[in-house]
Amino acid sequence: MSEPERTPEQPPGRPPGQGWGRAPASPALLTAAVVVGLVAGWLARPVSTAWLGSAPVVTWVQPTLLAMLALVIGVTARHTHTALQVRREPMEPHRAVNRLAFGRASAYVGALVGAGYAGYALSWLGLNAELAGQRMLWSGLAALAGVGVVACGLLLERACRVPGDDSDA
Repeated sequence: MSEPERTPEQPPGRPPGQGWGRAPASPALLTAAVVVGLVAGWLARPVSTAWLGSAPVVTWVQPTLLAMLALVIGVTARHTHTALQVRREPMEPHRAVNRLAFGRASAYVGALVGAGYAGYALSWLGLNAELAGQRMLWSGLAALAGVGVVACGLLLERACRVPGDDSDA
């Protein structure tokens, strides 16, 4: 038997019809990013206190910027979904790949950063420090905004799927 004809963008070792990077964001990598973020955030308070003498201050700026980033990614996801899935407009391949990469990277970075703020908030539980409550509040809000970044990144990645592509692998 002869092997099926491949196009230049068809990677070797994959069946015809499966192009580069069609698998969605890896749950294992997202989980690893969350674990690394939680540990790093939890260690940020004791390490910075030991080395610098004080813990980092978290204010309203961090959750606001993360929420604005989630909003931008979400609007991009909605626009991409409307263009590709609803109106069936063609999109230049490089633009679609850029949005796919941006969505996937946003999901991974959002998981890492959001979990980092969650770990930092958890490191303040049970402490009677002067600004512990304020740091837990703003860190917790930043962690929630990080979840928004992850969700919007995954939505953007999903919006980049080619219409008629039913595979979820």
